[in-house]
Amino acid sequence: MAQMQTSEETGVRRMTSKLWSALGGKLELAESVKIAGHGSLPSIFAVSDFAAATIATAGLALAEWTEVRSRDVPSITVDRRLASLWFGFSIAPQGWELPPVWDPIAGDYASADGWIRLHTNAPHHRDAALRVLGTGAERAAVAEVVATWRADELEAAIVAQGGCAAAMRSGEDWADHPQGRSVLAEPLMRIETGATAARFADGFDASRPLAGVKVLDLTRVLAGPVATRFLAGFGADVLRIDPPGWDEGAIIPEVMPGKRCTRLDLKTAAGLDCFKSLLAEADVLVHGYRSDALEALGLGADVRASIRSGLIDVSHDAYGWTGSWANRRGFDSLVQMSSGIAHAGMAAAGAGRPVPLPVQALDHGTGYLLAAAAVRGLTWRQIQGTGSRSRTSLARVGGFLTSYPQGAINSLIGKPETSDYLGDIELTDWGPALRLRSPLTLGGAVMRWEKPAGELGTSPAEW
Repeated sequence: MAQMQTSEETGVRRMTSKLWSALGGKLELAESVKIAGHGSLPSIFAVSDFAAATIATAGLALAEWTEVRSRDVPSITVDRRLASLWFGFSIAPQGWELPPVWDPIAGDYASADGWIRLHTNAPHHRDAALRVLGTGAERAAVAEVVATWRADELEAAIVAQGGCAAAMRSGEDWADHPQGRSVLAEPLMRIETGATAARFADGFDASRPLAGVKVLDLTRVLAGPVATRFLAGFGADVLRIDPPGWDEGAIIPEVMPGKRCTRLDLKTAAGLDCFKSLLAEADVLVHGYRSDALEALGLGADVRASIRSGLIDVSHDAYGWTGSWANRRGFDSLVQMSSGIAHAGMAAAGAGRPVPLPVQALDHGTGYLLAAAAVRGLTWRQIQGTGSRSRTSLARVGGFLTSYPQGAINSLIGKPETSDYLGDIELTDWGPALRLRSPLTLGGAVMRWEKPAGELGTSPAEW
């Protein structure tokens, strides 16, 4: 058992050091992280190492922030098993069921020359795919038409219609692809210093280290909501903004604890003015729009910084911030297809169809890195008196993960057990639920939420 623990700890520590360095952190602090728990998720890549390491990196940012505010360095412990489980679903409904995760026609389809994945959870993305295919929303009919297309040609046609699709490529093909070359040349986290700003006032509670920090959340499925769930879990005041009519099905009960949520139409003058007034009081802005989306609304980076001096601006997109795909819509499952992850899984398993990661690790890992970047931004503002802008992408984070193949698996992590959950019931808007125990302990602080998960659009647009 001791040897197994040593091997698993080594993998997590190696990744944590790389991730923390990518965010500009000092390695001496990273060496203090304690790793608990055992086991690995089944994958060709070291997903459980990655899960524990990204959560540890967010914990390191909180420890650094705590030291700056209180001169005390809290201990950091990450539970490898719980971290892996948090990369799945943390919520267990009691007496009710989560809505379906996927639209009926979303998924992988055999094309004339390979495989393609259609992402159709949003109605307008489904409509775009069906327009190109010229068929109704029946899976068998969709499969029949997809089989007549070349995968890359169908991908291009659906993307041109405003939809979401990804042809399966090998890792070698992605490394040779213009977008693959572009995104893999980007830093894991691009960090820039912002304008000067006032430091945070005295007064700090180490048990809720982010209490009093205002976070404006413009994120959707799934990385951004994971980031803001983490920030809320350590005390931040998170206000999420969604457009009218938007929904995310099963994802909402999963990512909404601790947050308030309002609706604004940023394409209207009234909605835009309200957003600007909220931004003027925010400490942190987290967003996951395509690279050009906020600019199209007149809310480019310079405008955001002028509205809120010292803003900590944290963002991600799907395919990177450079190259011809920088503005392409994308999700974790699509990036896994594009970047060779699903192909590598298929080859390793000897399977006849794509084999993705066992969890949406790109989304979750990116989420914790975004949270770490946000907290590091708070620290810089307190030390240097400046704001900051940090950016990453699912594709770049995927490039990091695929550089760590899975070693020998000593024990597999299966479904959560009763002991993995908190004893208290969370009274969500959908019904009672259990929530997984926190994978991170920071001194006397753990992730917890005063407010249970609730429906979208149930709060006023105010701090």
